[in-house]
Amino acid sequence: MLQSVPNTVWSWRDTAGQAPSVEQQCRRFRFTPVIGDLRSPVYFRCNGSLTTGDKGRQRRRTALYKKPVSNGVKPDFIRITPTPLASKALSNSDQHSVFYTLSQSRSVIVEYGHDSNTDMFQIGRSTETLIDFVVTDTTPGNCSTGGLHTTQSTISRFACRISCERDPPYSARIYAAGFDSSKNIFLGERAAKWRTPDGLMDGLTTNGVLVMHPRQGFSDGSVPGVWREISVCGNVYALRETRSAQQRGKLVENESNVLQDGSLIDLCGATLLWRTTEGLDKAPTLKHLEALRQEFNAARPQCPVGFNTLAFPSLEQCNVVVKKQPWVYISCGHVHGYHSWGCRPEAGGGAGTERECPLCRRVGPYVPLWMGCEAGSYLDAGPPSHAFCPCGHVCSAKTVKYWARILLPHGTHDFHAACPFCATWLTGDKGYIKLIYQGPVD
Repeated sequence: MLQSVPNTVWSWRDTAGQAPSVEQQCRRFRFTPVIGDLRSPVYFRCNGSLTTGDKGRQRRRTALYKKPVSNGVKPDFIRITPTPLASKALSNSDQHSVFYTLSQSRSVIVEYGHDSNTDMFQIGRSTETLIDFVVTDTTPGNCSTGGLHTTQSTISRFACRISCERDPPYSARIYAAGFDSSKNIFLGERAAKWRTPDGLMDGLTTNGVLVMHPRQGFSDGSVPGVWREISVCGNVYALRETRSAQQRGKLVENESNVLQDGSLIDLCGATLLWRTTEGLDKAPTLKHLEALRQEFNAARPQCPVGFNTLAFPSLEQCNVVVKKQPWVYISCGHVHGYHSWGCRPEAGGGAGTERECPLCRRVGPYVPLWMGCEAGSYLDAGPPSHAFCPCGHVCSAKTVKYWARILLPHGTHDFHAACPFCATWLTGDKGYIKLIYQGPVD
């Protein structure tokens, strides 16, 4: 989760560090790697934590703080030059530039000057120090393979950059592509690019940076918005026919690249969730989730067949099946303790196996239930009444219904709803099920 906090002195910190004091009340921005393109083999996060640990710049959430010295940039000068000469011009490591190749003999360089009013933070797959937030591809429902890279990754090494204002209202804007170690951005001859009405150049990256702003904010009444593509200059366009098509979509003039609470950013391999201070102040915390877990366990729900008491494991053990683990029949929502009966003759006996519910006789997957542990993905602090299908991650009714309506980009032109806690594609008519618990018999 990226969190940008304007206070007296900004520095790079992570959310494991000491939180700002009350005297340092300030605006925060948070990024949560939630779900992503489900094609890639490297898992990016696992229900609120990375199996390799939250360390370095590869985290499930990361904080951005105001820098001691501004490093923001803005377009300053444009020039057309022969391509060979342009290559020499870009060797200046003190100058931020965007290099547009129009042909083998003609290029356009847009030089960027210093912007003392903003701080720039970069996101990408590269582990170079200039990348503030290292992201890797997401594998649905599995844990990380332990590597930072994947040879088949579709995430750019320098995927995007975010410019945060140093003064109120502290707006944060997103731009496609990030500057490399030579402070350059290259758009090759085949990349989509064009001259803008104000005389500058603009373009799109190979797989694009997509953004979706929710309507009515990220709250109880949130409604998913429309996916748009962000250009190198931060302009908003309708989606291309396919993810990497050379023809850009139509300019959307009434929308901007300013991030809002709940904005989703898709990097073609990982999707990030942006949270603001105002939204987080109203959102549940890990303490709220722990209280919900304890309240559920205190009610002593029981297996309707075995009559054994059920209990969710602690949030620290959210991926470890325990003896009292609640299990659910996905087809009907009846919650049981684990048992070995009811398997279909043609199936095995593991998690997800097709089984017949002993209460209603409906047949479907039988999976363990897990508390959703990424608090930033919750819309409210409602009770754990619903679960995503087929993974079994549990959260509030409003949260599960909201995420089930969001279709996330996948591949070149597909969209699928997915669980925000494990990235598993949702199945069934709704993508979720209402849980039917049985109270204690005594």
